[in-house]
Parts: sequence; structure tokens; C-alpha cells
Amino acid sequence: MTDAIIIGGGSGMGLALARTLLAEGMDVTIVGRSADRLTTARAQLERAGHGKIGTVVADMGREEDVAALFAQVERVDHVVVTAADATGVYGRSADITTATARSVVDTKLLGAWLVGKYAGGRVTGSITYTSGINAYRPNGSNTIMAAANGALASLAYGLAIELAPVRVNVVSPGWVDTALWDQLGMDKEAAFAELAERLPARRVGTPDDIAQAFSSVMHNGFITGTVLHVDGGHRIT
Repeated sequence: MTDAIIIGGGSGMGLALARTLLAEGMDVTIVGRSADRLTTARAQLERAGHGKIGTVVADMGREEDVAALFAQVERVDHVVVTAADATGVYGRSADITTATARSVVDTKLLGAWLVGKYAGGRVTGSITYTSGINAYRPNGSNTIMAAANGALASLAYGLAIELAPVRVNVVSPGWVDTALWDQLGMDKEAAFAELAERLPARRVGTPDDIAQAFSSVMHNGFITGTVLHVDGGHRIT
């Protein structure tokens, strides 16, 4: 048994959330595609708090992996999905391969649906997905990712009714300083500085900012069917 499963917990926002929950005394299982990354994350997390940490190698874009993951679980209080892969996603739609687009949808949307499908009957508290600012502020170079992220809200609304009283929500971060940016081939520091000048918060986000938002949604028993925007005011600028 585990208190929380974090799919994508080996790095970035998922790793920060695992650290937060462990510090609260929860037992956490982190899930990801890379065994090496999970091993490294586990070594860090074992020093982070009072809860127990476990790892499972699985790809949420593969139904057999998701089914096997939840077949191992008798009961889990909370499931959080932070997994993302932006490789090859950004650019004009005419330049994005169909295989890449399908991969985004398979992981981001269908993978999320698979989690709802197989976690049902085992999760007792909440499921929380991760969307993103591009769903609400597309810029012409992230259309397929924006579409997949935007669809998560509708998925959460449906599952919140279907799986009730299990709560299903979405956390939608703005720009967050994670390793995901290294996949995009851009001047991250310059981009962050330019955006920070425009944001009401006057800075980009940190993984800990998003971890705190996840924790709030997980622990508040009256939040369901909701998208929580944690973007420093990006949507209103």
C-alpha cells in the first residue's frame, strides 16, 4: 500500500511533489519510464522526509504498463500525473510529424484516461492531472500540446462525475524552471527574464510552487472537477 502515486515523479514538478509529501510523512511511489532516473530520484528522496519511497518503471502511454501498475495496488489515497515529453512538439503544425502528434496525445491525454480507467476502484481520495499555460495561451508553435493539455480539463470533468466521490482535478502551471526546457533548444534564461517582466508575479515558477498547489488540491476534500491555474498571472497578461 502507498499513500500517493506520482507518475512522472522522477524529475521536475513530480520530484518536488514527492519531496513535499514525504516531508508530510506520506508514503510515496514514483513512476517513470527511466529506471536510472528513478534510482537517482529515490536516492535524493530517501533523505527528504519521514515517509517511505518506492519506485515503479512504467510508461503511461502504454495500456499494459498502466494496467500492471494499478494491479499492484490494493488501495491508494492519491494519484498525481506530471509526466510529459515535449521532444519534437514545438513548431508550426506543418512541420510537426504525425507520429510526434500521436505520441503527445497518447501520453498526455490517452495516458491520463488510462490512469482514470485503471485507478478506478483503487484510488480513494483524488486524481490530479497536469495541464499547462499553452492550453489557454497558445502561441502558434505549440498547437498539438495546447490541444492535449486543454482536453485534460474535459477529461477531469467527466471522471469527477464518473469516479465520484473520488475527486479529479487539473493543475495548470505557467512557465516553470524544470529540465523540460532543455528539450526545446532555446535561450531559457533570456526567455525567463522577458516573461518575468510581464508577469504580475514578476518571476517564473519553481517546481516547489507547483508542488504546493498539488498538495493543496490533494488535501482539500471539497475541490473536484476544477482546473487550478498556478501561472503567476500569465493568463491575464
